[in-house]
Amino acid sequence: MNHDRYDDALIADWLGKVRTIAVVGASPKPERASHGVARFLARHGYKVFAVNPGQAGRDIAGLPTYARLADVPEPIDMVDVFRAPEYLDSVVTEALALSPRPGLIWGQLGVRDDAAAARAEAGGIAVIMDRCPAIEIPRLRLSPVG
Repeated sequence: MNHDRYDDALIADWLGKVRTIAVVGASPKPERASHGVARFLARHGYKVFAVNPGQAGRDIAGLPTYARLADVPEPIDMVDVFRAPEYLDSVVTEALALSPRPGLIWGQLGVRDDAAAARAEAGGIAVIMDRCPAIEIPRLRLSPVG
């Protein structure tokens, strides 16, 4: 897939069909974007899990927090990545090891690695990069899920 541009319909379709989201790199600090986006997604009706090895077992933005994707106790529809681009490949590796696999890996603003995306897509996982669902949801006027 070409990751230079995404059709609004593609983004709206994905955000309309996912229900569970793992936010990788979620921060316990309220001033961090990953904290605010996790909270926004939960308030928008998604079931959100924070993933941060240093915060596992604690609460981030009112959400349960796990060390790894494999620790999340239910299937994940979307992995929202708040890590530097060089870590996207390792997140893809974790996602590919899940059963069932998530349908989508979403790289936040500035998170792009085309080789990692190609690997995910070869494994049946769609990828959107360098976008933020907390921006796209209001921009596309999407209703809360549920």
